[in-house]
Amino acid sequence: MTQLAFRRKGRGRTLVLVHGYLGGSAMWTAQIDRLSAHFDVIAPDLAGFADSNRIEAPDSIDGHGRMIMDFLDSLGVKEFDLIGHSMGGMIAQQMAFDFPDKVTSLVLFGTGPVGVLPGRFETVEQSRQRIRTEGLEATARRIAATWFLNGKQAEAFPLCLELGKQASLQAAFASLKAWENWDGRENLKSISARTLVLWGDHDRSYQWSQPEALWKGIPGASLSVVANAAHNVHLEKPALFNMIVEDFLGVGSPENGMS
Repeated sequence: MTQLAFRRKGRGRTLVLVHGYLGGSAMWTAQIDRLSAHFDVIAPDLAGFADSNRIEAPDSIDGHGRMIMDFLDSLGVKEFDLIGHSMGGMIAQQMAFDFPDKVTSLVLFGTGPVGVLPGRFETVEQSRQRIRTEGLEATARRIAATWFLNGKQAEAFPLCLELGKQASLQAAFASLKAWENWDGRENLKSISARTLVLWGDHDRSYQWSQPEALWKGIPGASLSVVANAAHNVHLEKPALFNMIVEDFLGVGSPENGMS
């Protein structure tokens, strides 16, 4: 298997960042720069996206999870903390369920346990049809605008658009199929990793029923709702996002050996 492209920085406990649909590891730049002071941060580009766009994307959520685990195994990573955003959050849930001995802490951000995305700004089938009729670039432009309160005027919109344009058409369609065929609700009660659910209160992709199901379904899960933010909180409010994640992961906590 061709190895996934990735960004890596820092030292210490391993922290893995998994991006979402039409995204890439570049979306995590502010987190990599900040969190690498305390962690060995690894952010792969999912198969079919960004610099991994020449790799055929699996058409299942667990397929993506297995690819990431194979990739981490190749780096010699034994256990890790895990943050998953959007589709990456679905993948992270599946990884925490499938590999409970590997995932120590889990942050599920702007995501949910139901792949058909109830209440999304458009259905999965509508996204599929619009890719066919309008093309991937126009679709990426339209979808990326929904990720921010300020739409196309958001500072990080050009980055998201550029990453969306880099995705392969195969991955764009395979991912939609993966969502439709995945339902992680029954797995939630078996997730043993310490978990934080993080959600922007104006998220148009995953409405409240989705993070609520994670929060109530995963034993002992914590919840952080960020006000006046949409789907991409880590790009809209990176300082606040980083602070929440650092607090949850115990940065500066003596029992974790950090300072």
